[in-house]
Amino acid sequence: MSLHVDLEHQRHILIVRLQGELDHHTADSVRIRMEEAILRGGSTHVILSLKDLVFMDSSGLGVILGRYKLLKSRGGKMVICDASPGVYRLFELSGLFKIMPIHDTESDALSSLEVAL
Repeated sequence: MSLHVDLEHQRHILIVRLQGELDHHTADSVRIRMEEAILRGGSTHVILSLKDLVFMDSSGLGVILGRYKLLKSRGGKMVICDASPGVYRLFELSGLFKIMPIHDTESDALSSLEVAL
């Protein structure tokens, strides 16, 4: 299975929707696309929607953590939403939920960032 990445800008927020598998085969393209969208689009914050992400390995975690650090260094935030049980468990085990909030839906995530502004 491959990975499809959908990027949507809403004001200063970049919504990244991942569908498929985020692994060592697809991690570099996700890293590049997210970085370009953050830097060129002037996005301050990122919502990472994982509703249709069926698999993720440590390479995927590395990509997400790297983009989190980029945003944080620019004064931004990253929030996660719609994680499937398997992906949720990986985030939980890795400790990423200690630094990135998770929301049930994309609209909840969007509301949380708009309130924070």
